[in-house]
Amino acid sequence: MRVGRAVMTAAVTLTVTIGGGGAAWASPGDPHRGTLAVAQSSLPDGWTLTKAASGFELTWHSEQLVRTGDAAVEFHAGGRLLGRPGAAPDQRGFHLAIDDVTAQNLTDLQVRASGRRLDVAVDPTIPRTATAPPTLAAAQLPPNAVDPGVPGPYSTLSGEYTLPDVTLPGFAVPVEMRGYVVAPQGTSGQRPLVLILHGRHPTCYQGTAEPTTVWPCPSGWNALPSHRGYERIQQLLASQGYVTVSISANGINAQDGAGLPPQDAGAQARSSLVRLHLGRWANWAGTGRPTAPDVVRNAPVPNMSNVLLVGHSRGGEGVSRAAVDSVNRPPAAQDGYPGTVGWQIRGLALIAPSIYSHNPAPDVPSVTILPSCDGDLSDLEGELYLDATRGVGRGFALHGAAYVLGANHNYFNTEWTPGLSAAKSWDDYPSPHDPVCRSASPTRLTPVQQQNVGATYVAAAAATFVAANDQVRPLLDGSGFRAPSTDPATVVSHAVGGNRTGLIVPTASTVVSGANGRLCEQVVPAGSSTGCENPKSPHFAPFDPVSPEAGRHAVLVTWATPGAPVSIRPPAPVSLSSAQSVAMRVVVPPGSPGTQFDVAITDSAGRRATLGTTTLDPWPAPTQTSSDWGHEVRMPLTNASAAGLNLSQVATLEVVPRAGETWARIWLIDAWGWRSGTPAPQPVSRPRLDLGERTVQEGNSGTVTYQVPTQVSGSGTGQVRVFVVDPVTGLATASVVTVPSGSTSISVPIAVTGNTQPGDGRRYVVAVKAVQGVAVGDAYGQLTVQDDDA
Repeated sequence: MRVGRAVMTAAVTLTVTIGGGGAAWASPGDPHRGTLAVAQSSLPDGWTLTKAASGFELTWHSEQLVRTGDAAVEFHAGGRLLGRPGAAPDQRGFHLAIDDVTAQNLTDLQVRASGRRLDVAVDPTIPRTATAPPTLAAAQLPPNAVDPGVPGPYSTLSGEYTLPDVTLPGFAVPVEMRGYVVAPQGTSGQRPLVLILHGRHPTCYQGTAEPTTVWPCPSGWNALPSHRGYERIQQLLASQGYVTVSISANGINAQDGAGLPPQDAGAQARSSLVRLHLGRWANWAGTGRPTAPDVVRNAPVPNMSNVLLVGHSRGGEGVSRAAVDSVNRPPAAQDGYPGTVGWQIRGLALIAPSIYSHNPAPDVPSVTILPSCDGDLSDLEGELYLDATRGVGRGFALHGAAYVLGANHNYFNTEWTPGLSAAKSWDDYPSPHDPVCRSASPTRLTPVQQQNVGATYVAAAAATFVAANDQVRPLLDGSGFRAPSTDPATVVSHAVGGNRTGLIVPTASTVVSGANGRLCEQVVPAGSSTGCENPKSPHFAPFDPVSPEAGRHAVLVTWATPGAPVSIRPPAPVSLSSAQSVAMRVVVPPGSPGTQFDVAITDSAGRRATLGTTTLDPWPAPTQTSSDWGHEVRMPLTNASAAGLNLSQVATLEVVPRAGETWARIWLIDAWGWRSGTPAPQPVSRPRLDLGERTVQEGNSGTVTYQVPTQVSGSGTGQVRVFVVDPVTGLATASVVTVPSGSTSISVPIAVTGNTQPGDGRRYVVAVKAVQGVAVGDAYGQLTVQDDDA
C-alpha cells in the first residue's frame, strides 16, 4: 500500500504549474484531431499500443525469453524512461500503462535493463575498439594483518525452518517464511546474528526446464532454493562464532515485477520480510525460546544487539531498507511488520546490490561488493551506497566498496551457478566474445574463486562492524591491502565516511579554476554541455526517471600537455589538522594508461605544498558493465607539515597533470582528510519522508492545485531535494525543501488547468532524495491527471 491520499498540513512549498496541455494534440483544424499522433502501424515490430480504461497500455513482446533477474526491465522513448513494465508469466510479454500524452510521443522505443538494450540483437563477434589493459596482480597488494577468510575454531550445525506464510501489503499471494540456519557449536554465551537475503531470480524449477517466476509453484515443480546458495558464507561465519540464517523470498520475487505499485522494486516488502524473521529471532532469544524450531534451539542464543544484514542484488536493497525501517518506522499501511524492534543492526554487507530509490542508510556502516563483470545490474548502481550517503548522516559510519575484478553477478550464489545449482542456471554476463568478461577469459574468476571472495568480504564486514576488529578495516577502506585467502582474485577498495573529513565533495558552490578543469554535472540530458561526459561510471548511475538531476557534481580535468594546474576550492577553508593523508577518489577512463598527476594543497594564507605524484591505469573495460570506477589515491600530509602550512585552514586542492595519453582526462569524485581507525557510527532516529500517489480529474476549466501525498514521521529537522518530472518534456525540476521539526508532511503542489479538449491525461512522477538529516522510505510519488473529455 502507499501513503494515503489525504492532503496534510503544508510546511514548505515546491510549486510546479502545469498548463492545459493542448499542444500535445493536433490543432482544431487538423483532420487527425482526436487520433493518436503515433499510429499503431508506425510502431516497431513487437510493440502494440491499446486503449485502456484510463490512458493506454504499451506492450512489447520478445521473441526470446527474458530471464528473471535483479535489473528492472524499462521502456524508453525519445531518450527518456517511460516506466518499468509488468511481466507476463512467460517472461516474453511486458506491459506498461501510459498516459495520453506519452502515447503520442513514442519515438525511438527501446527496452533496457540496467542501461543495456534488450530489444536489439548485439553482434557478439564485434571486437572492442581498445584492448583491455593487464589486470592488477593480487601479489602487488601487501597482505593484510588479519585475514577474515580464514575459518575459525568452531564446528558447525545446520538445518532449515519453515513457518506459516505471511501476507505483505501490495502482494496478493502470501509469502513464505523459510530460513536455512548454520551456527557454531561449542561456544559459550550469546553470539552475533547474521541474516542473509538473496536477490531476484526465478522461483520454481522442474528438471532441466527453464525455471519460471510464479508463486506458489505449479504441481510437479519445486521451489528454487536461492536461500541455500550462500552456504560458503554461512559456514565461514559460523566457524568464527556467528549464528547465521539465510531466508527465502520467492513469494516476493514472483510478485514485485507485476507493473503495479510498489514502485520501489519490492524493497519495502523485502524489508518487512527481513524484520519478520528478526522479530521471530528476537522472541527465540528470550521467552519464546522453548517454541523455537529445533535448529534454532540447538544453536547458540543470538545476541540481537549485534546483527549484521547481508543482501545480494535486490536483497541488498531490501536489507538496507530494513536497516532504515528498524530505526525510522515506515507508515503502518505499507509495512508488513507490526511488531516492535528488538534488535540493533551494526552493519550491512551488500553483494552486487540494486538501489533504485537512492536511499541508503547513512548511519549504518556498510561494505558493497561490486563485480566488474556484472551482466545483470551492469551499471554497478550499488556504488550509490557510498556516494549517496555523503552529507546526509553524521558521517561517522564507514561505507566501503570492494571492486572484484572478473566476478559476475550470479556466481556469488551457488544456486545460480551452473554445475552447482539444483535448477538450470547461467552465466549472467551476456557476451561470449568479450575480451575481459567472457567465461573463458583469463581475467574471469572461477565460481569457486568468486564465492570465496564473497565469503571473505562478508566476514570482513562482520569483523569490522560487529566484532569491532579495526585490523580488518584496511581491506574495506581503500588502504590497499589484500586478503591472501582470496588469491588469485584481485579485489581493490575505496570508501567514504569513517575517520574522514570532507575537503572536496563537489557541489554547485565548488569553484574550479584553470583552463583544463571544470565542475560537471553527473546526470544531464543527452548533449548537455555541462555534463561529465561519462555514462560508463557507476558513480554517475542515474536516479531514473530524474534528468537533469540537480545536486550531483564531479570535477573533470583534461589535458593535452602537462603542467597547467587545476585548482579546486571548497566553499570555506577546511581543517585537516587531525588527518594523516588526503584521500581522493579518481576515475581514469579506458584507454588512458600511465595517467600521472601531482596533488598539492594551499592554506588560506597562500602557502602551498606538493603532497606527491600518482600514476594510475584504468581498470579492464568490459563491453557490458560500467567499469569507470574510482581509484582511491592517498597522499600523506608530511610535506605540507614540513612546509609550514596551516592545516586547520586548507583552502584549495590542486591537480597538476604530468603525463598521460593525448587528451588524457580524470574525474575527481571527492577528496577527504583521512586518518586510520573506525569511529562509532552513532546511528540516530531522524524524520522520515514517504511519498504517495493520487489520481484526480482534469476538469473543464480553471486551475486547481493538488497535493502529491507525503508523510513525515519521527522527529527532528533536515532537508530533501524534491524532483517533479514533466510528462511532456521528460525534464525534471528540483527544489531543496526543509522538513521542519514536528511536521507531518511537506507540500508538493501541482497546478492543473482544466479544458474540454480530449487526449491530455498525464502522470507527473515525483521523486525525493535526502540532502541532510532525513531518512527517505518510499522515494517515488505520482499525480495522475485523468482526461475527462470524450
